[in-house]
Amino acid sequence: MRTLAALFLLSAASPALASPDLAMVARITDEAMNRGEVVETAAWLSDRIGPRLTNSPGMRVAERWTQDRFKAWGLSNVRTESFDFGRGWSVERASVVMQSPRLMRMRTLPVAWTPATPAGGITAPVVVAPMSKPGHFAEWAGKLKSKIVAVSLPRPPADATKPAFKRLDDKAIGELDEYQQPVTAPDDGEGWFKYLQFGKQLDEFLAREGAVGWVRMSYRDNGLLHGEGYQHRDTPKLPGLELTAEDYRRLARLAKQGEVVLTIDSQVKFDDSDTNGYNVLADIPGSDAKAGYVMAGAHLDSWVAADGAADNGAGSAVVMEAARILAALKVKPKRTIRFALWSGEEQGLYGSSNYIERHLASRPANPDPVKARLSYDFRMNQYPIEKKADYNLMAAYFNMDNGGGKLRGIHAEGNFAAVPILQEWLSPFASMGASTVVASPTGGTDHEFMAAMGLPAFQFIQDPLDYETTVHHSSVDTFDHLRPADLRQASVILASLLWEAANADKPLPAKPLPTKPKMTDPFRYEDPDKKD
Repeated sequence: MRTLAALFLLSAASPALASPDLAMVARITDEAMNRGEVVETAAWLSDRIGPRLTNSPGMRVAERWTQDRFKAWGLSNVRTESFDFGRGWSVERASVVMQSPRLMRMRTLPVAWTPATPAGGITAPVVVAPMSKPGHFAEWAGKLKSKIVAVSLPRPPADATKPAFKRLDDKAIGELDEYQQPVTAPDDGEGWFKYLQFGKQLDEFLAREGAVGWVRMSYRDNGLLHGEGYQHRDTPKLPGLELTAEDYRRLARLAKQGEVVLTIDSQVKFDDSDTNGYNVLADIPGSDAKAGYVMAGAHLDSWVAADGAADNGAGSAVVMEAARILAALKVKPKRTIRFALWSGEEQGLYGSSNYIERHLASRPANPDPVKARLSYDFRMNQYPIEKKADYNLMAAYFNMDNGGGKLRGIHAEGNFAAVPILQEWLSPFASMGASTVVASPTGGTDHEFMAAMGLPAFQFIQDPLDYETTVHHSSVDTFDHLRPADLRQASVILASLLWEAANADKPLPAKPLPTKPKMTDPFRYEDPDKKD
């Protein structure tokens, strides 16, 4: 146990932390709560614009509309930055009708970037042929000509043993406060690579065998559809559609008993007029160019199953609202405050990784030419990292992308030096339920590659609500699943942290620039079953 004298000496030796600007916090809170527009912004993105698949017509509308809003609010240097992405794609209509053994319309959604059927659709018998790896192809060779292939194993329904809607309690938040040792293995990304490649291999196998189309099973029950597809650079040969889990199981049961005939009709459109994706950027200028900038970001793109409200219209609306609030208050920060709406997040963080490579730091390309064409995941084991002009200018980055739930704190991403500063900046918001800084990282979104380069990049802890259980990537990702009070609370906190970071004496501490790690377990044996 430390003595009182020891604690006094420790505190005396530690540098004093600057107190939060409580007067500005009060002004930000007043603007957000009494004149806020975050709810209207989220509704416009979801209800009016709707799905925003990268390079789709909806995304192009969103790119223009968000720039117009930033300009109307008085932000500076509103612009886009382009990056190579691939074809645009959108859905006009789709249907799957079982013709026999009885007439029935099934719930469906085209899989993203699969081609259309001929007008009027395709009618053919179904073969249930579950395939999840190339080793399964041999079993079905010669059996699929002129068939619609049901490619999923019909998994049984799962019992709902946990609540679908949840808010975090102190215990759940506390469990996040555990340092996770970084692990870099030589096969990092191999599972993702095999998944991406299998989609192409399956399509080529089915086309070679003479199949006319395919259907798959949704990965959630209760009538939810998702429609994710990742072949935006290589257009598949066959139309593919997703069925609800319940409809797919019924189809599989009937196929066990006799012939099932389906009509699949997928009317989708490709757009090759502009294969660039675009990030939307806007600034509140700082008074000291040498002091660098702070940044908030969220991904504007979504999947097509619904309106992209929670993923990630909510995060985009909060970032935009933080910009509106600070612009309305006519703030004059020391550092520039930059706002980013990323594109291509859902297919592999394409937009934010392009910003990293252009402005912050670069990694060598993956030596495998196939992997080199894919997402930035396949550069994460490439060294050395080379700093770019903005690496030392980015003083902080805050990301919004875990649905529309209330902010409860922030992930420190293993950045120990930043913890006491973030705690101090969050301290005014204990009464709003957001005061915790946890050591653990969180991944799968646009701050991830920045944090992996040592930059002070962070993602917030949020109440999950029904995001992971129901809404995420699903056909019910609509405005109804957002909570206006939570969006307002998040906007207050994001705007306040941006203000603190923009005016702090020093940038938030960065971690050391990562270098190629050594293998820490030279005695590990590879699992031969993983090499299939």
